[in-house]
Amino acid sequence: MVISRRDAALALDIPMEMAQRHGIPARLTEAELKDLQDNPPAWLVQSRANRTGKRPVWVHLTCAVCGYSEAIRPKKWWPEFSFVFCGHHRNSELPTLFLGDVRSEFDGIGSRFIGVVDVREDKG
Repeated sequence: MVISRRDAALALDIPMEMAQRHGIPARLTEAELKDLQDNPPAWLVQSRANRTGKRPVWVHLTCAVCGYSEAIRPKKWWPEFSFVFCGHHRNSELPTLFLGDVRSEFDGIGSRFIGVVDVREDKG
């Protein structure tokens, strides 16, 4: 089976830009990917050693309404979302906002999502 460079980057947990810069082909076989995982080149070993673990390279987002899912690179400005949903869903389809919570929405998350942060209203 042949996989894309993007799928290889996901499997290797590296950014797409790094995969392209280091010559990972646009298409490769599963055997070639397994060889990269089992015998990583020096640049991949170094990349993994430099990782601080503060921020993931990829995140998997899933719509709270329909279940559509995609893997994307997180942005530094993203808060920790309570959930995400596809932009075409109605507000009436979203999970209920608990009494005393305040909801904030963030457009432009991934290819189609809106990120939601529900927080307890500060009454101070």
